[in-house]
Amino acid sequence: MAKNDKPNISIKYEWCKACGICYSLCPKKVLDKDEWGKPIIQDVDSCTLCRICQDHCPDFCIKIGG
Repeated sequence: MAKNDKPNISIKYEWCKACGICYSLCPKKVLDKDEWGKPIIQDVDSCTLCRICQDHCPDFCIKIGG
């Protein structure tokens, strides 16, 4: 990823059941939770494209692109 490029994080909120796996596993704390427990993007600049959130989401709500 080029220095000025930001990752593209896509979250399908209508599929999310607010399990918390994505923001619990994110090593850089890019994701946080909203008042309903669903993920919100807190710090996209810290994303390393590790895709841990995407790979562990049981509902396939998160897609990470670079």
